[in-house]
Amino acid sequence: MTTAALGSAGLWATAAQAQAQQTAGKPVILVLGDSLSAEYGLKRGEGWVPLLEKRLAQQKIAATVVNASISGDTSSGGRARFAPLLAQHKPSHVVLELGANDALRGLPLSDTESNLMQITRAAQAAGAKVLIVGIQVPPNYGGDYTRRFEAVFSKVAGATRSALVPFLLKGVADAPDALSLFQADRIHPTAAAQPQLLDNVWAELRKLLPKQ
Repeated sequence: MTTAALGSAGLWATAAQAQAQQTAGKPVILVLGDSLSAEYGLKRGEGWVPLLEKRLAQQKIAATVVNASISGDTSSGGRARFAPLLAQHKPSHVVLELGANDALRGLPLSDTESNLMQITRAAQAAGAKVLIVGIQVPPNYGGDYTRRFEAVFSKVAGATRSALVPFLLKGVADAPDALSLFQADRIHPTAAAQPQLLDNVWAELRKLLPKQ
């Protein structure tokens, strides 16, 4: 997976907008993720995060979405860069979508759990509500590892009383036509799959947002 950073001009713009929204008491949703949230292999605007912005607008929910996702990022990478993001954007909500690259690199599950736990607790200490987005690994990783990896997300959510999306790729990876919903690398979902990813996140995120 490649590594890409948000442009400095874009960051300054979203930071100013987020600060204005926060001052007005409107939600600021910070998405901290990897390539699954960073539009890897997609045209700008096709990913589930930009689709989230459109859905918020359609439902007349005034909120700012800051996508701080970086392709290739791990839970330790997210943890290392989270404090500045928290200080800069002052989010009311954090969508935490990290961990897939930990599994691809064979990193210890205890480290993944610890990193996700610390990010979540830091966000909560700053007053943000957290939505943890779970991911699953293919069966070829072995049944035991697959089960233990999947359990990491529910353990962190349970310990921190955070909201949880059990599996970001539900309805995509387990669809009858799953191969058609993935890019050639068989890792990253296509543009056609992004609305389903959004639906999976939205089902839990909507519960955390102010009632209209």
